[in-house]
Amino acid sequence: QVEPVESGGGLVQAGGSLRLSCVASSRTFSRFAMGWFRQAPGKEREFVSSISWDGGSTRYADSVKGRFTISRDNAKNTVYLQMNSLGLGDTAVYYCAAGGTITVSVNTAVYWGQGTQVTVSS
Repeated sequence: QVEPVESGGGLVQAGGSLRLSCVASSRTFSRFAMGWFRQAPGKEREFVSSISWDGGSTRYADSVKGRFTISRDNAKNTVYLQMNSLGLGDTAVYYCAAGGTITVSVNTAVYWGQGTQVTVSS
C-alpha cells in the first residue's frame, strides 16, 4: 500500500507560482507512475500531469502545458508539481495519485491522496 499525501496548496494571485508536493510512504514508490489531477466545483476530476516510474516520460494536459512542470525524486518518495503563470482556471482541489508504470490516468489510478486546495485570485 502507498499513501500519497499532498501539500503546498494555498491562495495565490493570478500570474503567481506554487509548488505542490506529494509523498508516498512506501518503498515501492519507484514502481509507480505518479500523476496530478484536479477537480473544480461542478466539474469532473481531470488529468493534469503524469510522470513515469523512472522519470523518463512526462505528460501534460493541454491546459497546463508550458506552465506546469512535474518531477519526481524516488529517493524521497516524492513527486512535485511546479505551477507557474497561474490563472483563475487553475483553481481546484489538486490530487496526487499512483498507478501503472509509464503513465497514470483518472481511470487507472490506484492510490489517491486527500487533495490540496489551490485558489487563484484576481
